Amino acid sequence: MTVTIVVGNPKPLSRTLLAARRVAAELTGQSADVELDLASFGAALLDWSAAGVASAVEQVRSSEVVIVASPTYKGSYTGLLKLFLDRFGAGSLDGVRAVPLMLGGYWRHALAPEVFLKPVLNEIGASTPTAGLFLLDSEWDAPDALVDWLPAARRQLGLSVVAS
Repeated sequence: MTVTIVVGNPKPLSRTLLAARRVAAELTGQSADVELDLASFGAALLDWSAAGVASAVEQVRSSEVVIVASPTYKGSYTGLLKLFLDRFGAGSLDGVRAVPLMLGGYWRHALAPEVFLKPVLNEIGASTPTAGLFLLDSEWDAPDALVDWLPAARRQLGLSVVAS
């Protein structure tokens, strides 16, 4: 199984990346095969001829499971992630299972992955069978942060993984 992480935090090597790594490992029982920390692309995300960004798009298209992660900015996902997701045409992620993940500082933003990120992933063709996952940025690494979400998410994604 090919697992990819896409992180739309403008800060490289962010907590969002660390949380996405954790979700990938606990959800699938393996580390991600591909990590796309979009901050590393910088202005190339604005250049539609950038080979590195085109390669990243192809890596996402060829993945079986993609964790799409963003911090919560103004109640939604980042513009950096939007720039990357704009590279995918409607239906172009057919066959890819995506997990929307967002970190935020306040529990009132808990619906942001479900309301803002999931519809975009569906529009570009990804299936999103799990509930969007929201983690408080102060608690994403707590030992029990994923306990309630993992069993249903594994079942919905068709993953049979022994908890690590």
